[in-house]
Amino acid sequence: MEISIASLLHFIEQYGYLALFFLLWLGIVGLPIPDELVVATGGFVASLGYLDPFYAFLFDYLGVVSGLTVGYLLGRWFGKPILRWLSRKKKIARSISRATALIEKYGPYALCLSYLFPVVRHIVPYIVAIGGMKFRRYALFSYSTGLVWTFAFYMVGFLFGQNMDVIIEVSRRYGYYALGLMAVLAVGGFLVRRLVIANRSYHPERD
Repeated sequence: MEISIASLLHFIEQYGYLALFFLLWLGIVGLPIPDELVVATGGFVASLGYLDPFYAFLFDYLGVVSGLTVGYLLGRWFGKPILRWLSRKKKIARSISRATALIEKYGPYALCLSYLFPVVRHIVPYIVAIGGMKFRRYALFSYSTGLVWTFAFYMVGFLFGQNMDVIIEVSRRYGYYALGLMAVLAVGGFLVRRLVIANRSYHPERD
C-alpha cells in the first residue's frame, strides 16, 4: 500500500533534505513510494519556500543516484542469487524479463531507456552488474540520464505542485508515462520561459 501524499509532504516538511534522500535511496529495496512523486514533491515543497530549490534538487538527485548505485553494487556482490530472490514475486519477475529484453536489444543504452519504466529502472543495474559492466561505464550512462530525469520531475513538482492531486490522479489512471509527458512539457516550458526572459533583458546598442 502506497503512502498518502499528505504523509509524504509532512515527512519532507519535517525532515527536509534528508527525507528526500532516504525516501529515494530506499526505493531500491521496494519502499512503496513512486520515485517520480518523491522527486516532484521535493520540487513542490521547494516552490513553497520550505526548502532551498537548489539543495532540494541536489538531494533529490543524490537520492536517485545512490539508490541505483546500491542496485549495481548488490548485483556485483551477490550476483544471480539476488535476481532469483527478486523473481519470487510475479510483478518483479515481469520487470526482470522486461529489463533483460531492454539490455539484450539496446545494450548499455538500456540504462537510459529504463528510466521510462518504474521498477525496471531498479532492476537494470542488477543485471548489467551481473553481466560484468564496469562501474565507470555504468555511471556514465546511469548518472547522466538520472540528472535529466530528476530535473524533469523536479520541475513538474516545482511548476505544477499546486495541482499535486491532479498529478497523482493522472499517474494512477494513465500510468507514469503520462507523468513523463508532463515532465517533458515542464522542462520545455522552463526553457522557453528562460529564453523569453533573456530576450526581454537583452537590449542591443543602437547607433
